[in-house]
Amino acid sequence: QMGKSDQGVAALWMIAHYFRRPLSYIGFGGSGKQVRDLLHVDDLADLVLAQIGHFDAHAGQCWNVGGGAGNSVSLLEATALCREITGNSVPIAAVAGDRPNDVRVYITDARRIHEGAGWRPRRELRRIFADLYEWLRAEEGRLAPVLVP
Repeated sequence: QMGKSDQGVAALWMIAHYFRRPLSYIGFGGSGKQVRDLLHVDDLADLVLAQIGHFDAHAGQCWNVGGGAGNSVSLLEATALCREITGNSVPIAAVAGDRPNDVRVYITDARRIHEGAGWRPRRELRRIFADLYEWLRAEEGRLAPVLVP
């Protein structure tokens, strides 16, 4: 997901910290306590490659895939990780009003794929944010014109 306000919150948070752009904690009192689980793209790629390699064993299965409780993070915690990794602090506004369809907590229930395929994410939260930072640093010249208004 490409760090936009409606998708890719980890990328959005790291992009804002990297390029020193302001953010907002929106809804739920502007507390920053909304929680999402994160999945490293390499963990998803590992799963897809395993499924391709054992196609018959996975045929017809339907599983939820995500980072689960072990890779869940609030916006407050994401802010702390981004500050630590980038060394940058950005202004964060508190917008108290809730928006329709906002969800306070989303954590993927991936128990079926854990049990059925033996797959679990291997890359933890800090690695997800650190890899986003390294990607931004390596591609800054190409990304800045697209990501920074």
